[in-house]
Amino acid sequence: MKIKKYIKIWLRYTAGTSQIAFESRTGAAIFIIGKILRFVFFLLFIVVIFSKTKTVAGYSLWQMIFFFLTFNLVDTLPQFLLRDVYRFRGQIINGYFDHTLLKPVSPLFKSLFGGSDIFDFFIMIFLIVMLIIGVEHLGGVSSLNIFLYILLIINAFIIALSFHIFVLCLGILTTEVDNAIMLYRDLTQMGRFPVDIYREPLKSIITFVIPIGIMMTIPAKVMLGVFNIQIIIVSFGIGILIFMLSVLLWRYSLTKYSSASS
Repeated sequence: MKIKKYIKIWLRYTAGTSQIAFESRTGAAIFIIGKILRFVFFLLFIVVIFSKTKTVAGYSLWQMIFFFLTFNLVDTLPQFLLRDVYRFRGQIINGYFDHTLLKPVSPLFKSLFGGSDIFDFFIMIFLIVMLIIGVEHLGGVSSLNIFLYILLIINAFIIALSFHIFVLCLGILTTEVDNAIMLYRDLTQMGRFPVDIYREPLKSIITFVIPIGIMMTIPAKVMLGVFNIQIIIVSFGIGILIFMLSVLLWRYSLTKYSSASS
C-alpha cells in the first residue's frame, strides 16, 4: 500500500512540474532536440575515431558505442527521477523544507522525487531504443547477460541515488548543493568510455573509490560477456554499503537542521 501511495504522489508531483515545463511548447521541443543532437554529435565523434583505428583499449566500434549508451542511460536516469535535488538549496534558504517536514510524506522521498524532468523521459525512451539496436549489433548476448545488465543498472541507480542523498545532507548542513551536484556530474563524465582506458592507480580509484566504473563500465562489460562473479558481488556490495551510509547521514543531518524560523 505504501508503494502505491508513493507512486501516486510521485505522479502528482511530476504532473505539476510537467505542466510548468510545457508552458512553452516551442522551447520544450528545442530543448529535447538539442539534447538528442548533443548525443548524436558525440556518437559521430566515436565513429570518426574508429575510422582511424580498428579498436580502442581492445574494444570494437559497436562495443564502444554500447559503453557510451550505457553511460548515457545511467547519467540520464537520475536526472529524470531526482530533479528536485537541484531545487533543494532554494527550499532550505526560503524555508519551504519546514513545510516538507510537516507533511505526512517522507521528507527524503519529497526531496529526491518531488517532480521528475519530463524532458529526460523522452531522452530515456530514445536511449532504450538505441540500446536495443546496440545489443543486436553486439551479437551472442545471452539472457543471463541481459538479466545481470539490468540488475547492475539498478545497482548503478542506487549508487547515483546515494550520491544525491549525500548532496541533500550537505545542503542541510551547509546550504551548499549546486557545486556539489555539479562536481558529481563532472566526475561521472569520466564514464563516457570504459575505465580500461585509464592507467593505474586512476583506473582503480574511479572504479572502487569513486565507483564510476561500477556504475557505467561494469554493466556494459557484463553485456559483452567480459566479467567474473567476484566483481559483480563487489559491485552490489559497494552499492548497498554506499546507500546505507547515505541514509544514516540523512538521519544525522535532520537532527542538525535549523528551521528558517530559527
